[in-house]
Amino acid sequence: MRKRIRFSVVAAFIFWCMSFHAFAQVTFSNDELKIVIGSKGQIESLISLSDNKECLFKEDVSFLIKIRTDSGWESPSSLTIHGQQGILRFYFPLNKVTIDLKVTIKPAYFSFEITGVYPENKVDAISWGPVQLSIGETVAEILGISSNDSTAIGLMALNVKTLGGFPLNDEGSDPSRSSSAQKTNFGSVIQAYSMDRSRPRKVKGWWGQFPDMPVEPIKGETVKGSKIAIFACKSEKILSRIETIELAEGLPHPLIEGMWSKRSPRSGRSYLIADYSEETIDEMLGYTGRANLQTLYHMNAWASWGHYELSKEFFPHGLQGLKTCMEKAKSKGILLGAHTLTNFINTNDPYVTPVPDSRLAITGSSRLETDILETDTVLQLVSTQYFTNEKADWLRTVRIDDELITYSSATSASPYSLKGCKRGAFGTKPSPHPQGKEVNKLLDHPYLVFFPNLELQQEIAVNLARRFNETGFAQMDFDGFEGCLASGQGDYAQEIFAKAFYENLDHAVLNGTSMSKPFYWHINTYCNWGEPWNGGFTESMQQYRIDNQGLFTRNLMPHMLGWYLLTDSTTLAEMEWMLARAAGYNAGFGMATSLKALRNNPLTPELLDAIRDWEICRRDGAFPKEILNDLKDPSKEFHLKKISAVVWDLYPMYRLGKQYGKTVYEEGRAVRIIVPVE
Repeated sequence: MRKRIRFSVVAAFIFWCMSFHAFAQVTFSNDELKIVIGSKGQIESLISLSDNKECLFKEDVSFLIKIRTDSGWESPSSLTIHGQQGILRFYFPLNKVTIDLKVTIKPAYFSFEITGVYPENKVDAISWGPVQLSIGETVAEILGISSNDSTAIGLMALNVKTLGGFPLNDEGSDPSRSSSAQKTNFGSVIQAYSMDRSRPRKVKGWWGQFPDMPVEPIKGETVKGSKIAIFACKSEKILSRIETIELAEGLPHPLIEGMWSKRSPRSGRSYLIADYSEETIDEMLGYTGRANLQTLYHMNAWASWGHYELSKEFFPHGLQGLKTCMEKAKSKGILLGAHTLTNFINTNDPYVTPVPDSRLAITGSSRLETDILETDTVLQLVSTQYFTNEKADWLRTVRIDDELITYSSATSASPYSLKGCKRGAFGTKPSPHPQGKEVNKLLDHPYLVFFPNLELQQEIAVNLARRFNETGFAQMDFDGFEGCLASGQGDYAQEIFAKAFYENLDHAVLNGTSMSKPFYWHINTYCNWGEPWNGGFTESMQQYRIDNQGLFTRNLMPHMLGWYLLTDSTTLAEMEWMLARAAGYNAGFGMATSLKALRNNPLTPELLDAIRDWEICRRDGAFPKEILNDLKDPSKEFHLKKISAVVWDLYPMYRLGKQYGKTVYEEGRAVRIIVPVE
């Protein structure tokens, strides 16, 4: 007869009081999930108690935890219970490593935390799972949740050192939207991992662009402390279960006007993207208010990224001038926002000029082979290993002490040298440098910017939060979120940047991103992917925008269609084509434009009124369900005609051809749209 030890919320103390020993299997139970773990650390069963169904795929082995060492990945060979402290002890024989896990049983979930690693310096990374599941009808890749019509099983990272997915490379970065859960031919897997970042490493930085890039160690940042939650719930209760875990575990839980941001109607609202100034704020607020858009979002509010001083072009009176704009916006119920590119640093920022910060990110270093004077335009180096990378080299800049130097070319054979050097680049001071002085290759980007190392990155996150606190800006995007990869610390760097920004705010800030990550999901308000620069309303990334809607549904995010561009020639038909898609998917959008375009387009009043009317009906759920698929269909066009304050007629529009250079339409039979009066 197999020896069994059963845990429940009521009788969990039985487990904690047991002495150190081996066993055949151990069972954890709470209100909704039963987990059985075998004597080798393998998961033997995951039963959803609400419907008494086995959710584990049993034709292969799933381990709760694995380790990676110099020898590669290793599964445990044994699992024992350790004393009165409630510890599961996993043993890995190849490298004689022991991992201790603390298990906490709560009614809604189980948490597992690494409390000990012996010896710690042998473990490069750990993997939670992958846990193989037989269910996979809906797979939430960001959340780490797999579900079917009745049951959801989730594995959630509970801190920033625990990353969603599986380590694909030595920096720990995933170029996909996320892989905390992945669909498989048998169902799905849920997974997370953590890496030891306390030792110096070399990585293929930024998804392989920077081979042998050196990465500075982070003192004390090992896999110890990595923590996850595993839970089950009914599929319709996923959001509530996440909220319960957030609050219990102290995860970010942003509120908007007292309501959790994930439930707030502000999270999916559309906004106007256009520059404004002290002089033009009244006119721009008028346009924003006429369209009843939530935010007027500035694209160029900062003099530079890094320190984030306000642009004198738009705010000649500085903070006081912006505060006047804020007061005007507040009186109209409109938020003001400002765009950034996460941790990108402009070349005119004080982190670069006149004295470059020693913490600017580098891809590698060499040393001077000979002394150089401040006028020399050829630098002899010991090696040009890091200076000949043509695929990732736009500014071609090196730092020697307090001088920045650009170069036109680097030799790949001896004598190794940088040629065509411009001394004292970006306003720094040319100086002589002795033989042996370190020459650092700065990491740059096609946008002609530099990046910080991890220490400077976190300082920049605090800078950004401080500026938002000073100014009162209430919306931004972590656009260029992948810039955090410049540190060589992968997704971890992205997660801690967002966390530092969030924790240093003194008010709610709606925020989007260019990349999704599991911990950041708790901070994130919306994701508005889709750029308008390469075509009109119907052409620019349209299928990509539509494909994103499924991701938003799976991961419990507000639907957004991306950015669209209102020009001086935008027509009502184009605008309503987009608005119909927004209505069909119940998706918000960003409407990018300019003061010039709004002034010069003779249809601006009609376009803004159309946005207002369609958005009123969309946000109130007034479009009948039976026509939503037609509204999603990009081959179909509609016109919404206002009848009264709460009544509209929606007409299908049929193209009859062109006359006098204009498209001629015929209206179909109208559908009456009524918005209930509150």
